Amino acid sequence: MMRPNQLDADRACVLVIDVQEKLLPLVRDHDAIVSAIQKLLTAAPIFELPVIVTEQYPRGIGHTVEAVSACLERGRDSIIEKSAFSAWAEPSVREAILAVDRPQVIVTGIETHVCVQQTALDLASRDYDVYVCADAIGSRGRADHQRALERMRQDGVWITTVESVLFELCGRCDAPRFKPMLDVIKRFPPASG
Repeated sequence: MMRPNQLDADRACVLVIDVQEKLLPLVRDHDAIVSAIQKLLTAAPIFELPVIVTEQYPRGIGHTVEAVSACLERGRDSIIEKSAFSAWAEPSVREAILAVDRPQVIVTGIETHVCVQQTALDLASRDYDVYVCADAIGSRGRADHQRALERMRQDGVWITTVESVLFELCGRCDAPRFKPMLDVIKRFPPASG
């Protein structure tokens, strides 16, 4: 029997927020964050997870970095431009989330205290189960990142990690998805520290 807060591949989707060319280099530990996002996106097809990617004002801060966009499946995953900080507040992103019709949203991206936090809080307030991967999000400042994690947790957002998400989606070591998932995990080892 499933726990009410248990991730389920048939009920989950992935939302990648604003991992863009001009902003990413300013974010603390950005290489580790990108690696964690790559791990999640590379594993997403194993679990048949829909993926939605947002870009905040790309004319100003660039497009999604190549390391992330290269992990997307053409024709299946969406990249959507937005102006609102909260992805949910952007009508085209909201429509994409509603169209995939999945009540669980796994969130990654930048910055933790701005677009990630506002999106997660908006989704949680609309009865989505929101799982923010702490190793796949970041901010320029450590305090902003930490306070945003605390605020999201207080408001009902589940704070987790990419590997935790993948193992929960898999559920068992004898599941058909286990070996392909483990291969992905080995390709993208966790950052040290």
